[in-house]
This record gives sequence, structure tokens and C-alpha cells, in this order.
Amino acid sequence: METNQSTRKAWKNWLLFIVTIIAVFFLGLLASSITQRKAEAEHVYKPQVEISEFEPRNEVWGENFQRQFQSYYQTQDTSFRSKYNGNAMIDMLEVDPRLVVLWAGYGFSKDYNQGRGHFYAIKDVVNTLRTGGPTSSEDGPMPTTCWACKGPDVPRLMKEKGVAEFYKGKWSSIGHEIVNPIGCADCHETKSMNLRVSRPALIEAFERQGKKMESFTHQEMRSLVCAQCHVEYYFDTKKFGGVAYLTLPWDKGFAVEDIEKYYDEIGFSDWTHALSKAPMLKAQHPGYEVYMTGIHAERGVSCADCHMPYKSEGGQKFTNHQMTSPLKNIANSCQVCHREEANELMKNVYDRQDKIIQNRDALEVLIVRAHVEAKKAWDLGASEEEMKAILQDIRHAQWRWDYAAASHGGSFHAPVEIGRVISTGIEIAQEARIKLTRLLAKKGFNDEVPYPDISTKAKAQAFIGLDMKKLQEEKDAFLKNLYPTWVQKAQEREKGWIVKRAN
Repeated sequence: METNQSTRKAWKNWLLFIVTIIAVFFLGLLASSITQRKAEAEHVYKPQVEISEFEPRNEVWGENFQRQFQSYYQTQDTSFRSKYNGNAMIDMLEVDPRLVVLWAGYGFSKDYNQGRGHFYAIKDVVNTLRTGGPTSSEDGPMPTTCWACKGPDVPRLMKEKGVAEFYKGKWSSIGHEIVNPIGCADCHETKSMNLRVSRPALIEAFERQGKKMESFTHQEMRSLVCAQCHVEYYFDTKKFGGVAYLTLPWDKGFAVEDIEKYYDEIGFSDWTHALSKAPMLKAQHPGYEVYMTGIHAERGVSCADCHMPYKSEGGQKFTNHQMTSPLKNIANSCQVCHREEANELMKNVYDRQDKIIQNRDALEVLIVRAHVEAKKAWDLGASEEEMKAILQDIRHAQWRWDYAAASHGGSFHAPVEIGRVISTGIEIAQEARIKLTRLLAKKGFNDEVPYPDISTKAKAQAFIGLDMKKLQEEKDAFLKNLYPTWVQKAQEREKGWIVKRAN
């Protein structure tokens, strides 16, 4: 009996000894890991190369900031598709041919693709039919201002030439200078790495409101570096005698009505509609303005919090520079604050988008009808005075539609505000059609004006009179003749740049 007890006691001692050894081993691993992570976290930044002011080459910055650089170049991945768009290239005119009629007489009726992301900004703007050869439009080639948001070569050129001089001239004249895709120098100072606004239009807009960039917090700057480009803007040709000076129309406020009033008072229009002859406004991408009316902005959430969430590797925490939809990375974007399951959060997003887009599509149909009915009125001999109020309604209705559609994510960023904007657009479009009905009756026409067969992009473009074959030939000739020269000049300039190694 005593022998059995002694044996059990010995086994217990051995078991305790083995467990202790194992525990000590794993505690040692844990301590080593903690020490290593602390060392990584306390790692002193040692630059590998000297980065000069306005250095446009992202690869040079990447030698000093490898994690951020590697995550940024993951924006080359265009495989993500959500229910509505994503970062894959989508021909939006094929998806929704009504857009062709809404933009009749404007470049967007020729070609409008869903953007693939910052990495492709230069390639996509070069290839689009909206930037063709010298004979591609009645107004000639696009101004150099159209390069303003396409990469870090822009702040470099603005520094070298001066802001107004940069805006001067034609788009094709500096294509060989804009070769680096959107990246580091667009948003960061070279010495401190602090966030900065490199585009003067945003700075000037705030200055007209009595605000200085120095007054904004770091968290606010994590949205403002996006707002340099993701905003509504226009080209002010009066400021410097015909130069297409990039300007943000915020003097009266951010709201759709405020910007509309600003444009109306200065008599600005982007183009005259080919069918209705209405003086039209084209919303660019008022993402920041719409975001500012939403709950996330109210709670202090920045653009970067959702589209560039923090990421950890070892003991290093850094901003993920793969700028993409939060739906691609719900765990790091949404679930940092929201505790719901990923599928539930995605459903919440889609529910809001479905409801907004349903009404937005209805508004599109009304505006298409208004443009077609206005053309009928002109054909029947309507005068400019008879059409004036009708054209103003068409202008205002489509401005609200475009403000909602071009805000890119607005149906999620601020669904209440976007819903309001669309509903007022529907009301104004209906008013225009009532006035048109009365005018057509006055001209002796009491039938319904037929809705055009615009069931496909090709049919819609044929309806508004576009010769797409000719436009494509002009674009192909433009690229064939000019693009090789751009590449050669860019290569020649590159040879003159030297990267200095840091000591």
C-alpha cells in the first residue's frame, strides 16, 4: 500500500516538473515575443534615401516607408466587386444607357467608366474618349487643369511653374510630365511626413471662408487630404483671363442648394444640352461635401478610418495605403466600431443603397423625358422666353441627380441627405414636365412625346447623334501620334534625376 502511494507521489512530482518546464518554455517564448515587439515598436526611423521636396516618385518614398509603399501598390488589384461597383472597371453607360441622354452634348456621353483606383488614374484618363485629339470636341482639347488630381507630378509642376501657369494651356501639352500615379507627395510633407494639402484649390476655398489649414486637427486632415480631389469643382475662366483656374464653389456653403445658388449667380454652366438646350451643370465628385452631412463625419470618423484603416505587422502599427471600399475589409474598417456580424453590416449598406438608387433611377427617367419633351417644344417653335423657366428647372433637377450620383458612396455616407436631394430633384423635374405639357398644348401638340429606345448604350448614343466610330478613330490617332513622344520625354527627364543615399 505504501509502495503504491510512493509511486503515485513520484509520478505527480514528475508530472508537476514536466508541466513547470513546459510553462517556463512558453513563458520564455512569450517574453521573447514581447521583447521583440517592443523593439519593433520602438524602432527608430532611419531613412535610406534623402527625399527632396515635391519628390513625385513613389518608389523613392517606398525605400524609406516600405510597409506603406507595399500596401499602396496593392491598389493594382481590381478584383473587388460589391453590389454597386467596387474597384473594377465598369462601363457605366452600358449599365445605365439613360446617362448618355442626360449628358448629351458633353464628354461623359461618349465614355464613362467606373474608376479603378488611384494606381490607374493616369492610364485611365489618358485612354478615355473624353480626352481625345484636337478635333475630338468643338471646344478643342481639354485644359491642363484636367491633370490637377492625377498624381504627385502635379504639385511638383505647380511649384516649378506657378499655380496659374500650370492651369494655362492644353491637356496634351504636359502629358509627358504626369507619369507617377497618385501617391506619397500628394498627401505628405517630405521632412516630417505630416499630412498636407498639396492642391491650392482646397486651401483657397477655406481661405475665402476665413479658415487656415493650420487650424485643422490631424484627424480632420485624414479627410482633407482626400478632399483635395474628391470634391465638387469648376474651372473659373474669369480669374486669370481665360485660364481654366480650378475653383471649389463653397462660398455659400456645402449643400446642394448652396452650390447651385453660387453657380446660378455667376451664370456658370458646364455645357448646353444637345437636346433641350438647357444650360447644364455637371457634378464632379462631391464626396467630401456629402460625407460632411453624414453620421460618420458627425461622430468624428475620417475618410481614412474606413478606406485606409490601421494595420499591424509585428509591433508596428501603420495606415494601410490600399485605398479601397470598406466592404473589402469589414473587420478592420467597420467592426472596429460596430459589433454586428460582417454579413449584417454589408446588408445594412446594401439596404440603404437599394432604396436610394431606386429613387435615383426614377429621377433619371423623369429628366430624360424632360429633355426629349423640351426638344419637341423647340421643334414646334417655342421661344427662348417661353423655355427659360423650363430649362432652369431641368438644370436644377439634373444637378440634384448628378450631385447624388457623382458623390461616389453618398447613398451610404449620408443616406438621409441624399434621399432628400433626390426627392427635391423629382419634384423639380415634375414641375418642368408640367410646364412643358402646357407649352406643348399651347403649340397645338396634345399627345404624349414618345420615350426614346435607349435600351443600350449604342442605341442611346445613336439617338443623341454621336458618331462613336469617328470618335474612337480620333482617339486612336491621338495616342498613336502623341503618346510615344510623352514616353520619350518622360524617360529623358528621368535620367536627370538622382536619388541621394542618406548617411
